[in-house]
Amino acid sequence: MRRLIAIEFLSVDGVMQGLGSPDEDREGGFEHGGWGAPYAEAIHASSASGGLGGTTAYLFGRKTYEKMAAFWPSVPDGNPIAAHMNATEKHVATGTMTEFGWHNTRALSGDLVDGVEALKRAGDGAIAILGSGVLVRALLEAGLIDGLRLFVHPLILGSGKRLFGDLESPRALALTGCDTTPMGSLVLEYDVEHDDEP
Repeated sequence: MRRLIAIEFLSVDGVMQGLGSPDEDREGGFEHGGWGAPYAEAIHASSASGGLGGTTAYLFGRKTYEKMAAFWPSVPDGNPIAAHMNATEKHVATGTMTEFGWHNTRALSGDLVDGVEALKRAGDGAIAILGSGVLVRALLEAGLIDGLRLFVHPLILGSGKRLFGDLESPRALALTGCDTTPMGSLVLEYDVEHDDEP
Protein backbone atom coordinates (compact mmCIF):
# COMPACT_ATOMS: atom_id res chain seq x y z
CA MET A 1 0.00 0.00 0.00
CA ARG A 2 1.43 3.35 -1.01
CA ARG A 3 1.40 6.36 1.29
CA LEU A 4 -0.08 9.63 0.05
CA ILE A 5 2.15 12.60 0.90
CA ALA A 6 1.20 16.25 0.30
CA ILE A 7 4.25 18.44 -0.42
CA GLU A 8 3.47 22.12 -0.01
CA PHE A 9 5.31 25.45 -0.14
CA LEU A 10 3.87 28.07 2.20
CA SER A 11 4.39 31.46 3.76
CA VAL A 12 4.34 31.58 7.56
CA ASP A 13 0.66 32.57 7.40
CA GLY A 14 -0.15 29.52 5.28
CA VAL A 15 -0.46 31.15 1.84
CA MET A 16 0.35 28.88 -1.11
CA GLN A 17 -0.93 31.05 -3.98
CA GLY A 18 1.35 32.27 -6.78
CA LEU A 19 4.56 30.76 -5.46
CA GLY A 20 6.58 30.62 -8.65
CA SER A 21 5.98 33.62 -10.91
CA PRO A 22 4.19 37.00 -10.97
CA ASP A 23 1.37 35.81 -13.24
CA GLU A 24 1.05 32.25 -11.94
CA ASP A 25 -2.27 32.80 -10.13
CA ARG A 26 -3.89 36.22 -9.80
CA GLU A 27 -7.29 34.95 -8.65
CA GLY A 28 -8.89 37.22 -6.07
CA GLY A 29 -6.62 40.10 -7.11
CA PHE A 30 -3.50 38.44 -5.67
CA GLU A 31 -0.52 40.74 -6.33
CA HIS A 32 2.37 38.89 -4.70
CA GLY A 33 3.03 36.25 -7.37
CA GLY A 34 6.56 34.89 -7.44
CA TRP A 35 7.11 35.33 -3.71
CA GLY A 36 8.74 31.88 -3.44
CA ALA A 37 11.40 32.51 -6.10
CA PRO A 38 14.14 33.76 -3.71
CA TYR A 39 13.95 30.47 -1.77
CA ALA A 40 13.84 28.14 -4.79
CA GLU A 41 17.48 27.04 -4.99
CA ALA A 42 17.69 25.92 -1.37
CA ILE A 43 14.29 24.23 -1.66
CA HIS A 44 15.31 22.32 -4.79
CA ALA A 45 18.43 21.09 -3.04
CA SER A 46 16.36 19.90 -0.09
CA SER A 47 13.78 18.27 -2.37
CA ALA A 48 16.40 16.45 -4.41
CA SER A 49 17.86 14.90 -1.26
CA GLY A 50 14.52 14.32 0.44
CA GLY A 51 13.27 11.00 -0.79
CA LEU A 52 12.56 11.33 -4.52
CA GLY A 53 13.56 7.69 -4.86
CA GLY A 54 10.68 6.63 -2.62
CA THR A 55 8.08 8.45 -4.74
CA THR A 56 6.51 6.04 -7.22
CA ALA A 57 3.70 8.32 -8.50
CA TYR A 58 2.53 11.93 -8.56
CA LEU A 59 -1.04 13.19 -8.15
CA PHE A 60 -2.14 16.66 -9.27
CA GLY A 61 -5.23 18.78 -9.45
CA ARG A 62 -5.93 20.05 -12.98
CA LYS A 63 -4.63 23.61 -12.52
CA THR A 64 -1.40 22.52 -10.88
CA TYR A 65 -0.88 19.84 -13.52
CA GLU A 66 -1.21 22.39 -16.32
CA LYS A 67 1.43 24.62 -14.72
CA MET A 68 3.80 21.72 -14.09
CA ALA A 69 3.33 20.25 -17.57
CA ALA A 70 4.19 23.61 -19.13
CA PHE A 71 7.58 23.65 -17.37
CA TRP A 72 9.10 20.34 -16.27
CA PRO A 73 9.15 18.39 -19.57
CA SER A 74 11.53 20.97 -21.04
CA VAL A 75 13.98 20.84 -18.11
CA PRO A 76 17.02 18.64 -18.92
CA ASP A 77 17.34 15.35 -17.06
CA GLY A 78 20.58 16.65 -15.53
CA ASN A 79 18.21 18.23 -13.00
CA PRO A 80 17.35 15.33 -10.64
CA ILE A 81 13.86 16.65 -9.89
CA ALA A 82 13.05 16.93 -13.61
CA ALA A 83 14.49 13.50 -14.35
CA HIS A 84 12.35 11.90 -11.66
CA MET A 85 9.13 13.76 -12.41
CA ASN A 86 9.39 13.24 -16.16
CA ALA A 87 9.93 9.48 -15.81
CA THR A 88 7.46 8.73 -13.01
CA GLU A 89 3.75 7.99 -13.46
CA LYS A 90 1.48 11.01 -13.04
CA HIS A 91 -2.25 11.13 -12.32
CA VAL A 92 -4.57 14.11 -12.66
CA ALA A 93 -7.83 14.55 -10.76
CA THR A 94 -9.91 16.04 -13.56
CA GLY A 95 -13.32 15.67 -15.09
CA THR A 96 -12.47 17.77 -18.14
CA MET A 97 -9.01 16.83 -19.47
CA THR A 98 -8.68 13.79 -21.73
CA GLU A 99 -5.32 14.40 -23.44
CA PHE A 100 -2.02 14.90 -21.68
CA GLY A 101 1.19 16.11 -23.28
CA TRP A 102 3.43 15.16 -20.36
CA HIS A 103 4.84 11.64 -20.69
CA ASN A 104 3.30 8.92 -18.53
CA THR A 105 0.23 10.92 -17.44
CA ARG A 106 -3.35 9.70 -17.14
CA ALA A 107 -6.60 10.95 -15.67
CA LEU A 108 -7.71 9.65 -12.29
CA SER A 109 -10.83 7.76 -13.23
CA GLY A 110 -14.20 7.78 -11.52
CA ASP A 111 -14.97 9.00 -8.03
CA LEU A 112 -12.08 10.91 -6.40
CA VAL A 113 -11.98 8.90 -3.17
CA ASP A 114 -12.33 5.54 -4.95
CA GLY A 115 -9.68 6.53 -7.50
CA VAL A 116 -7.16 7.59 -4.86
CA GLU A 117 -7.80 4.50 -2.77
CA ALA A 118 -7.10 2.37 -5.86
CA LEU A 119 -3.87 4.29 -6.54
CA LYS A 120 -2.72 3.72 -2.98
CA ARG A 121 -3.36 -0.02 -3.30
CA ALA A 122 -1.46 -0.24 -6.61
CA GLY A 123 2.11 -0.57 -5.43
CA ASP A 124 4.68 0.45 -2.86
CA GLY A 125 6.46 3.67 -1.97
CA ALA A 126 4.72 7.04 -1.91
CA ILE A 127 2.37 9.08 -4.05
CA ALA A 128 3.33 12.76 -3.89
CA ILE A 129 0.82 15.57 -4.30
CA LEU A 130 2.48 18.85 -5.27
CA GLY A 131 0.48 22.03 -4.64
CA SER A 132 -3.13 21.30 -5.64
CA GLY A 133 -4.66 22.93 -2.56
CA VAL A 134 -8.31 22.13 -3.36
CA LEU A 135 -7.40 18.48 -3.94
CA VAL A 136 -5.34 18.29 -0.74
CA ARG A 137 -8.18 19.71 1.35
CA ALA A 138 -10.66 17.20 -0.11
CA LEU A 139 -8.35 14.25 0.48
CA LEU A 140 -7.45 15.39 3.99
CA GLU A 141 -11.16 15.63 4.80
CA ALA A 142 -11.62 12.11 3.40
CA GLY A 143 -8.81 10.76 5.62
CA LEU A 144 -6.64 9.68 2.68
CA ILE A 145 -3.51 11.81 3.22
CA ASP A 146 -0.88 9.97 5.23
CA GLY A 147 1.79 12.64 5.52
CA LEU A 148 2.63 16.30 5.00
CA ARG A 149 5.95 17.77 3.91
CA LEU A 150 5.73 21.52 4.41
CA PHE A 151 8.31 24.05 3.26
CA VAL A 152 7.51 27.15 5.31
CA HIS A 153 9.23 30.28 4.03
CA PRO A 154 10.13 33.19 6.36
CA LEU A 155 7.53 35.57 4.96
CA ILE A 156 4.07 36.81 5.99
CA LEU A 157 2.00 37.66 2.91
CA GLY A 158 -1.21 38.75 4.61
CA SER A 159 -3.46 37.70 1.73
CA GLY A 160 -3.92 34.88 -0.75
CA LYS A 161 -5.19 31.31 -0.89
CA ARG A 162 -4.22 29.31 2.15
CA LEU A 163 -3.57 25.59 2.22
CA PHE A 164 -5.79 24.61 5.10
CA GLY A 165 -9.46 25.49 5.41
CA ASP A 166 -12.29 24.26 7.57
CA LEU A 167 -12.35 20.58 8.49
CA GLU A 168 -15.28 18.63 9.86
CA SER A 169 -13.01 17.31 12.62
CA PRO A 170 -9.42 18.05 13.70
CA ARG A 171 -6.51 16.04 12.30
CA ALA A 172 -3.72 15.18 14.74
CA LEU A 173 -0.19 15.24 13.32
CA ALA A 174 3.00 13.54 14.48
CA LEU A 175 6.25 15.37 13.70
CA THR A 176 8.68 12.99 11.97
CA GLY A 177 11.29 15.41 10.69
CA CYS A 178 12.41 19.03 10.91
CA ASP A 179 15.14 20.88 9.05
CA THR A 180 16.08 24.38 7.93
CA THR A 181 17.52 25.81 4.72
CA PRO A 182 20.23 28.49 4.49
CA MET A 183 17.50 31.03 3.55
CA GLY A 184 15.62 30.38 6.79
CA SER A 185 12.83 28.17 5.46
CA LEU A 186 11.59 25.35 7.67
CA VAL A 187 11.12 21.86 6.28
CA LEU A 188 8.53 20.12 8.42
CA GLU A 189 7.48 16.50 7.99
CA TYR A 190 4.38 15.09 9.64
CA ASP A 191 2.47 11.84 9.68
CA VAL A 192 -1.29 12.38 9.65
CA GLU A 193 -2.93 10.31 12.36
CA HIS A 194 -6.03 8.50 11.11
CA ASP A 195 -9.20 7.91 13.09
CA ASP A 196 -8.78 4.13 12.94
CA GLU A 197 -5.29 4.25 14.48
CA PRO A 198 -4.82 3.63 18.22
